[in-house]
Amino acid sequence: MSFILVSEVGPRDGLQAISRTMPTASKHRWIAALADAGVKEIEVGSFVSAKLLPQMADIAEVVLRAKTISGLHVVALVPNLKGALAAFESDIDKITLPVSVSEPHSLANVRKTHAEMIEQVRSVVALRNERFPGIQIEAGLSTVFGCTIQGVVPDDDVIRMAEAMAEAGVDEIGLADTAGYATPVQVRRLFHRLQKAVGELAGSAHFHNTLGQGLANVVAALDVGVTTFDSSMGGIGGCPYAPGATGNIVTEDLVFLLESMGLKTGIDIDKLMVARSILQEALPGEALYGYLPSVGLPKGFTYAEATA
Repeated sequence: MSFILVSEVGPRDGLQAISRTMPTASKHRWIAALADAGVKEIEVGSFVSAKLLPQMADIAEVVLRAKTISGLHVVALVPNLKGALAAFESDIDKITLPVSVSEPHSLANVRKTHAEMIEQVRSVVALRNERFPGIQIEAGLSTVFGCTIQGVVPDDDVIRMAEAMAEAGVDEIGLADTAGYATPVQVRRLFHRLQKAVGELAGSAHFHNTLGQGLANVVAALDVGVTTFDSSMGGIGGCPYAPGATGNIVTEDLVFLLESMGLKTGIDIDKLMVARSILQEALPGEALYGYLPSVGLPKGFTYAEATA
């Protein structure tokens, strides 16, 4: 592995978990600063009802502006066919569909049973194939490593849902630790099984840090060949339907970890701190996390060298 993709999800996963709404102009500045730091992929928001999530009411405008940034892969979350159509019409690069392996969580999060959600994914793929070829569709399997509502989520259920997503025609299948319950042993085991079950469709890892295992889980996923990781600047975020679950792993800490391991991210940490300052200014008083921002880069730190 010579390059690891860090996919920033703060503008979606982070902001949706904060009661205040970031001004649209600040979102534009923040996303532009993240891209300037070298972040290649950003989940800029979600196409959902503005009544349910007013933080995302400006999503069409945010996507439009983000699409003007050269080299940026622009992603949005969509929970249903209506949201997918709006995202497709915005000329998004990729959508992520949240698919809960825990059915109680699915009912709480998107108000759909497993059967209904699988059919919804099929409809979204059919719409893409017919009218919007070229836009990527990711199924983000959530509550993979445990659920605050259901409890234990069997590995076999995860693989069955992954196979259903592959059959439905998605381009990528990621695994998300919605509740933050994952351990490195689970991570290695499940990603290995996912790769065996769906081959090249096996995609990203999305970890939360509820029990402090987030970066340990990153290392475990690296061990089995995962090359894309979601993270959130300042660790903001968390699922509103996973009570007690804390935010995502911190982008700043993740980039340092990867670069210190000799893995190239293409991200400049000093410029990442500039983007963090924009987030702080836009949401004064909001709790931001991260070890690296507190202590700075170690003396003598060098970035990973790109390899062929």
